[in-house]
Amino acid sequence: MAWILLLLAGLLEVVWAFGMKASDGFSRLGWSVVTLIAMLASVGLLALAMRSLPLGTAYAIWTGIGALGAFLVGILVLGEAATPMRLFSAALILAGLVGLKLSSGS
Repeated sequence: MAWILLLLAGLLEVVWAFGMKASDGFSRLGWSVVTLIAMLASVGLLALAMRSLPLGTAYAIWTGIGALGAFLVGILVLGEAATPMRLFSAALILAGLVGLKLSSGS
């Protein structure tokens, strides 16, 4: 269950990262509210997941899901560049996340 909570927390991190961009520096109320709610929910779910997962593993995977998710949203939704070096770097992050999960023992 902790891994599911951590996945949801990471996905909500993607939501708040996109929401922060869409809020235009918190100048758009609707997106600002979405951002703040997603932030609180993401951190709350991370805290619940950390009840049974190691700190280093949980935090690294949470931020990694957020980083990779925001990276993909940037490319797929916002039209950011998908250069070979950027894609390779994202693949390295993914490899690190998989390595942390496989070595966590939970």
